Amino acid sequence: MITDTQRFEPFGEEPIRLIDESGTWVGAFTCDLDDDTLREMYRHMVLARTVDERLELLQRTGKSSFVAPVAGHEAAQVGAAHALKVRRDWIYPYYRDTALAIAVGWPLVELFGQMMGTRADTARGRQMPAHPGSRELRMFTVSSPIGSHVPVAVGSAIAQKLAGGGEATLCTFGEGATSEGDWHAGLNFAGAQGAPIVFLCENNRYAVSVDLQHQTGSQDIATKAHAYGMPGYLVDGMDVLACHYVMRDLLEAARDGLGPALVEMTVYRYGAHSSADDDSYYRSEEEVAAWRERDPIPRYRRYLDLRGLWDEERERELRASVGAEIDAAVAAAQAAGPVPVEWLFEDVLSSPTPQLERQRERFVAARRAAAEDDTR
Repeated sequence: MITDTQRFEPFGEEPIRLIDESGTWVGAFTCDLDDDTLREMYRHMVLARTVDERLELLQRTGKSSFVAPVAGHEAAQVGAAHALKVRRDWIYPYYRDTALAIAVGWPLVELFGQMMGTRADTARGRQMPAHPGSRELRMFTVSSPIGSHVPVAVGSAIAQKLAGGGEATLCTFGEGATSEGDWHAGLNFAGAQGAPIVFLCENNRYAVSVDLQHQTGSQDIATKAHAYGMPGYLVDGMDVLACHYVMRDLLEAARDGLGPALVEMTVYRYGAHSSADDDSYYRSEEEVAAWRERDPIPRYRRYLDLRGLWDEERERELRASVGAEIDAAVAAAQAAGPVPVEWLFEDVLSSPTPQLERQRERFVAARRAAAEDDTR
């Protein structure tokens, strides 16, 4: 087993990177990922970016009420996803983790069903958009209150430790969550109990409109790990391979009983915080343009080109197949139809109480009466 001190040193002053801006491998070890895996990671990044663009269009045309853009975070999320043992490890994501959810296998029809609140949504239309969850994938449904899932993830990880199954938990969040009391309580508990969990901070520098300098007095997020008795790693979040290898080592160490770790991946969101945000009030177009020069997708494409794993023909085929896949998923999610309001009364209790049944009957009767009034 490779420990944290053999491949990557914690608390480094510079972000860990394995490929530079030109796509050249600069790591001190040899990449051992097979060609198919390397290409699949690129496919997931492109798919996530294209899904992001389609979700924005759906929101602007009134088919979805909310979007949390993922563009700029793809390398961090896809790299982490490919380090997980899917359906064995547990995942506690946050609302911007579209690429993570896609890369671990969340079906696109369920993704679009969740975003549009149709019958294709396994949550039955009960969550606001951008809140993925999957029982089959062991992906805990996203919670809206910032940082509130962190203590829950730690509890899950401690349960894994007690069960002795050799599993790990991944808990992700933005840097804004580190200003919440739940975050500090969760990390303290994890450190004290040696929980098999890796905390992943996707630091895009803005908690909505508040920049990092107004969130914390520390030089970065990774250094906060000192206080909780765990290693902290600063990673170039625009480098998918650095993200993957760091997470792979740390998740394996967690499974082997070496305890928790905190990883900060420096990313940038190209879109606004959400569809309800106007980012022009707090950052300049020049700043966004400068970060677009570091876009993780073309950067990784250059790496694949240099290895002879990609070319323009593969790119055209990928873009066409991704577009067709998204078109089919959106059509299927829409065809599933809207969620019936009566579903509000289902799945509340394993066996409905008489009171709940009476409420449902009154509700159905009131809707029927309102429909009759509309036809008069």
